Amino acid sequence: MLIIMFLFMGGISMLSEKLIAKLNEQVNFEIYSAYTYLSMASYCESIDLSGFANFFKVQSQEELFHAMKFYDYIFQKNGTVTLEQIEKPHSDFDNILNVFEAGYEHEQMVTSRLYKIADIATEEKEHSTIGLLNWFINEQVEEENTFNTIIKKIRRCENNSAALYMLDDELATRVYTPPTTTNA
Repeated sequence: MLIIMFLFMGGISMLSEKLIAKLNEQVNFEIYSAYTYLSMASYCESIDLSGFANFFKVQSQEELFHAMKFYDYIFQKNGTVTLEQIEKPHSDFDNILNVFEAGYEHEQMVTSRLYKIADIATEEKEHSTIGLLNWFINEQVEEENTFNTIIKKIRRCENNSAALYMLDDELATRVYTPPTTTNA
C-alpha cells in the first residue's frame, strides 16, 4: 500500500534517467532550432527578402511548439525539465541558397537525433514515448521535403531575380497554425 501511494504521489519517474536526459537534450535542441531559424530570418531581412524571413520566423515558432511538446511530455511522465544555455546560432551566410541548404542540413540533424531517441525508447519498450516520437518523425518527412523543395525552386531562380521575388512573395503568405489534433 505504501509503495502504491508513493507511486501515485509522483515518487518515481516512469521514464529511465537515460531517456529523460535525451528528451531534455531535445527540449534544448528545439529551442536552439528556433533560435537558429530566427537567425536565418534576420539574414533574410538584411538582404530585403522579407517573405523568406517570414518563412524562417514561422519555422522558429514551430520549433518552439516542438520544444514545449517535449517539455510537457517530460512532466506528464513525472520527469523534470532541465534548461541549458543555448548556443549562439550561425548567422553568416553567403546567399539565400546557402541559408536554405543550412536549414535542410539542420532538419536532417533533427531527424537523426529523433531516431536516436526512438532507438532508446524502443530498447526500453517505452511505448508512449515511441508514440510521441512517431509524431515528430512523421513531421520530419514534411520538414525535410519543404526545405528540399524550396532549395530546388531557389536553384531554378538563380539567374532570374523576378522569379526569386515571386518566391519571396509566396513565402510571405506562410503562417503558423499549431496542430489541434490530440496526436499533435
